[in-house]
Amino acid sequence: MKDSITLSILAINPNAEVSVSANDINTIVWENNTTPIAEADILAKQKELQTAYNNNAYQRSRAIDYPAIADQLDMIYHAGVGGTAFQAAIKAIKDKHPKE
Repeated sequence: MKDSITLSILAINPNAEVSVSANDINTIVWENNTTPIAEADILAKQKELQTAYNNNAYQRSRAIDYPAIADQLDMIYHAGVGGTAFQAAIKAIKDKHPKE
C-alpha cells in the first residue's frame, strides 16, 4: 500500500496534519499542533489496513474484469430480466438511439 504511514495516521485521526518522507515512520512531522499518535498505534493501524487491503484483492480483480455497467445493463435487457419497467425504459432509449 502506497503511503501507508500517512493513510494509517489519517485513519486514526482524519483531521491530522502531517508530512512523512518516503513512507518512513521515523520522518513524521506533526504540523499545525496536531497531537502526535504513538508509533505503536500507527503501526497497528497500518497492519490492520494492509490486512483489509489484502483481503479485498478479489474485489480489485473483479472490478477490472467486469464488463462496463452499460454492457451489464444491456445483457440484463437482452436476457429479459429486470422487470417490465426496466425493459421499457431501456427499450425507449434503444428506440430513440437505434444501432446503425
